[in-house]
Amino acid sequence: MHFTVLGSSCSAPRPGRACSGYLVEAGASAVVLDFGSGVLANLVLERPADTIDAIVITHMHSDHFLDLITLRYALKYGSRSNDRKIALLLPPGGEAILRGMVEPLSDEPAGDFFAAVCHVSTYDPLRSLRIGDLQLRFAPTVHSTPTYAIRCEAASSLTYSADTGLCAPVEELARGTDLFLCEATLVLTHSGAYDHCRPEDAGAMAERAAARRLLLTHYSSEISETELQQRARSAYSGDLAVADDHLQLEVA
Repeated sequence: MHFTVLGSSCSAPRPGRACSGYLVEAGASAVVLDFGSGVLANLVLERPADTIDAIVITHMHSDHFLDLITLRYALKYGSRSNDRKIALLLPPGGEAILRGMVEPLSDEPAGDFFAAVCHVSTYDPLRSLRIGDLQLRFAPTVHSTPTYAIRCEAASSLTYSADTGLCAPVEELARGTDLFLCEATLVLTHSGAYDHCRPEDAGAMAERAAARRLLLTHYSSEISETELQQRARSAYSGDLAVADDHLQLEVA
């Protein structure tokens, strides 16, 4: 499994960086997890946008889906290598939110806005999902809107926390995963219940899940990579790194 960070920022992007987006490739299959602001520009540095098989959105906060609108215009009016439509898989309730977002942007009916370039559907987070060579499973997270962590499996496994606070279902989904991609949004150090993780929370979840590697992501410019690593290291004993846009890893 080949993994590329397309966007590693939280909702307030770090200078020159995109919001959430991650390219997962296995065999002949290519899936993007989340599609926040700036992700399209980074994606096309890796491969033509119309060659991906699917986009899976974890939740309907703008920093995780807003560049879908840019993608639609790029695919509909740009130079396309083929007419194959991309599967756009949204969480429950996501289609209504997306329709409300795009309705003011076009004279077309909102339901037709993506029809020329995407097959839009809603995934069932209680069921696994097969996309080519990748098998996806989901778990609910602790967040301010319904959100689902994703585990991608082929010959190896990658688990993406999406946005979450400390969360037992996310830990269970990440059990023994080869790479745990976990958000580390919060800079504050005092304890409490939150709907995002501090770096030490990400480390604690990775340790309890016995994840082989931890990659911290979804962080702001208010915290350095050194501090991120130090704080996560206080709770996690495995291989640890910090995500940045264009980082590539072989997950094995």
